[in-house]
Amino acid sequence: MKDSMEKIKALALFSGGLDSALAIKVVQEQGIEVIALNFVSHFFGGKNEKAESMAKQLGIRLEYIDFKKRHTLVVEDPVYGRGKNMNPCIDCHSLMFKIAGELLEEYGASFVISGEVLGQRPMSQNSQALEKVKKLSGMEDLVLRPLSAKLLPPSKAEVMGWVDREKLLDINGRSRQRQMELMDFYGLVEYPSPGGGCLLTDPGYSNRLKVLEDDGLLKEEHAWLFKLIKEARFFRFSKARYLFVGRNKESNDKIDEFRKEKNLNFYIYSSEVPGPHIIANTNLTDEEIEFAKKLFSRYSKVKGNEKVILNNSGKLEEVDVLDLKKLDEEIKKYQQF
Repeated sequence: MKDSMEKIKALALFSGGLDSALAIKVVQEQGIEVIALNFVSHFFGGKNEKAESMAKQLGIRLEYIDFKKRHTLVVEDPVYGRGKNMNPCIDCHSLMFKIAGELLEEYGASFVISGEVLGQRPMSQNSQALEKVKKLSGMEDLVLRPLSAKLLPPSKAEVMGWVDREKLLDINGRSRQRQMELMDFYGLVEYPSPGGGCLLTDPGYSNRLKVLEDDGLLKEEHAWLFKLIKEARFFRFSKARYLFVGRNKESNDKIDEFRKEKNLNFYIYSSEVPGPHIIANTNLTDEEIEFAKKLFSRYSKVKGNEKVILNNSGKLEEVDVLDLKKLDEEIKKYQQF
């Protein structure tokens, strides 16, 4: 048992969203010092205004925990499977709790909290799923979920008297009414999620990631592809042979970054006409190169309606006016996902 004079600390799984913030507030009200952990994977997390602002409002220390490599393994082969898309929510939450548990001693903390609400998400936050998370993480009774604690078995923090169970909450279900009331009560301001949250719950992104999985590339050593399928237009010629076409300046910059980092030879751009930068992760056939050149024209400022000069891997080449209907059919051929 902790010395009565010693300040009790907790680590919090912290996205910067309202539920995790309210969970922190509820235990702060009982004199618990909270350190927030924002987990950073290839698919979510990382320094952002939402998390920084909420941490400031709460007056807490915010730490970013990079768990990309371990998280990729979970995405690749989850014990409890995936949700509707590529999201292994139960395994993912378990891993975050497990790592938080490994960090307890380092931060001098006694238990871990999260903003999970019983029944808020039918598949990943029902009572059975919450139990699976605890068991898989190895944390068992060191996990406290303050927003629904009264509806769940007592945690060690409650049994040991570190927190008063009667001052915890009994929120249940998908309604956000009580959370909104608490937000007003505590005077918190919630900011929107940058980038829309976890990419693994996005159907379009998940379809593209499934292509990588089917081609045997859902591995940490190919993590650069995880980023490119988000940032760029994605075309698959055959197994593990891809073309990436920029969407905008930010996307072009990412393409340039990976071209240099991976020392890729194939590269299309133009100094004459604003348009996409294009790279491939493989050598291309003459037919595939011609297709890539047409894509430049199609997605450039001229939209395929004028002749255009482009730079094809160091050589200036001309692309004629396009038959857009024919090209769009060809595009479908390489985007069957």
